[in-house]
Amino acid sequence: MRDKYDIVIVGAGPAGSTTARFAAYAGASVLMLEKDRDIGIPVRCAEGASDAGLRAVLQNIDERWIENRISDVFFHSPGGKMVELQFKQIGYILNRKIFDYDLAQMAAKEGVEVLTKAYVNDLVRENDKIAGVKFAHMGKNFSVRAKLVVGADGVESRIGRWAGIKTQTKMRDMETCAQYTVHDVNLTGDHLHLFFSSKIAPQGYLWIFPKGGGRANIGLGISGDAAAKKAPVCYLNEFMAERFPHASVLNSVAGGVPCDHTLKTIVLDGLMLVGDAAHQVNPVSGGGIVPALVAGQIAGQVAGRAIHNGDVSAKSLQDYPKRWHKAEGRNHQIFYKLKNYINRLTDEELEGIAEAGLKVPLEKRSMITLFKAALVQKPALVLDAIKVFT
Repeated sequence: MRDKYDIVIVGAGPAGSTTARFAAYAGASVLMLEKDRDIGIPVRCAEGASDAGLRAVLQNIDERWIENRISDVFFHSPGGKMVELQFKQIGYILNRKIFDYDLAQMAAKEGVEVLTKAYVNDLVRENDKIAGVKFAHMGKNFSVRAKLVVGADGVESRIGRWAGIKTQTKMRDMETCAQYTVHDVNLTGDHLHLFFSSKIAPQGYLWIFPKGGGRANIGLGISGDAAAKKAPVCYLNEFMAERFPHASVLNSVAGGVPCDHTLKTIVLDGLMLVGDAAHQVNPVSGGGIVPALVAGQIAGQVAGRAIHNGDVSAKSLQDYPKRWHKAEGRNHQIFYKLKNYINRLTDEELEGIAEAGLKVPLEKRSMITLFKAALVQKPALVLDAIKVFT
């Protein structure tokens, strides 16, 4: 390890590794620091991603990454109705341990230096400018200088806060989640299950993502406002006791997901934020894998060009937020409105939507036809729905 690099990236998740890979490919010298011992562990994710989303950044899909292929989803209403919807594209349940490790390895093959068990504890500043990071590794303290620091350190990102960026999320927009990976559940292997009910997951939803072989990720995410009244794990335990009382819990995880707008500021002089650290998460689903890959590719390309041009000012980095907004951010603004719209639906209205959906033939069902059917059944929802798209 040298004492100076073009770029230092904090965090080796999909966002960090992808940023590192594209920046190194552009010719920058890159050091990537990961606080955990092993990349990809612990897994804090439901592990779902679309084939199209992955291929937008990754040329090839390695079969080792895939635990299960998904073709359908069942939406469960508060009253127990099930509305089946067939996917128009292939969906995957990934093995994030292998997937994340391979992404870091791709970066390493481009020349990125990777260091695990590296706990970043401060920024280096020179003449009031960000000039690197300080970190602890194996009981020793280090300081490394860099022209550009990239914060890919997740929802709890300290890089952004240390740099003076307002990274706070309102309670209602911070989805608090709990998930179990379980064994001995009898499920159709190629179906997702999503439950919408104020009793099961208020202001959110519960998911069942089958991983094959009798295993599944079962979890839920609810708004911070709802979680303040009752912890997500309590809802999850109640669901498991009712639906899968004999399942073995192989792994448990809890955490937060910023289901909010992308941060207003994601670049400063000598600094970029990417992935969950920049709140680049789908506000409706809480999915962050594909957005992290897309943002990482853009950030890495822009960072590499900035290093090549010898200018890492916020102005020179502005192409990153502009391209992100065009690629995903603009849609995320719409999804944010849609999330708030969905969270206001009562159980009665959700039940009416399910009834309307079941009247649409399966082969003709899509998210659009279900939405239209819902509006026919519940005309009072039209005004609220219009607000989502204006």
